[in-house]
Amino acid sequence: MRIDIISVVPDLLTSPFAHSIMKRAREKGLLEVNVHNLRDYTPYRQAQVDDYQFGGGAGMVMMPEPLAILLDKLKSERNYDDVIYMTPDGTMFEQKVANRLSMKENLIIICGHYKGIDDRIRQMYVTMEISIGDYVLSGGELAAAVVVDAIGRLIPGVLNDETSALFDSFQDGLLAPPVYTRPADFRGVKVPDILLCGDPKKIDEWRHEQSLQRTRERRPGLLED
Repeated sequence: MRIDIISVVPDLLTSPFAHSIMKRAREKGLLEVNVHNLRDYTPYRQAQVDDYQFGGGAGMVMMPEPLAILLDKLKSERNYDDVIYMTPDGTMFEQKVANRLSMKENLIIICGHYKGIDDRIRQMYVTMEISIGDYVLSGGELAAAVVVDAIGRLIPGVLNDETSALFDSFQDGLLAPPVYTRPADFRGVKVPDILLCGDPKKIDEWRHEQSLQRTRERRPGLLED
């Protein structure tokens, strides 16, 4: 999978993909992440990429020309499945969205900044708009990193245990059950006996019941959905 990210502050995206699972995914050649500095594609002097709003109002708007120049360049080089814009008013990012996007081959992610991008870019280029929550960040870079991480770990071969991602929270609409490791007795609190019984069927049944209970207590809305 290839993901191209457009940003006005690309340095924010250096660390998230240089460590842990995302680093291994890139080293294995399973995930290619390219971060493009929008300022390198502006036709304006002093690397300008934003301007005042028509109609007045506080905050600057990302200009259409630099984005169009870069998007046209990328789209001329390969076919993209989606052009994603990270924005607070987008569709809420959920596990099912990550699952669907992980099946794609090429994606572009536009990171908003200031008051956002000129709406004509949204009309002409963007095919999908994503929000990671009902709050506002300084820019779309951190949100883009979240999306790429959630997608990347689902690519076959990225995780050492191929089944690991299948049992994450939200994959079956439930929260994940509690997990334990050694020692079996930690400061007087013991691992549930069922996990030591050696019967996979009984353990699976216990985990499912624990998932249901945890979901009822913490996220009952998931059960309603």
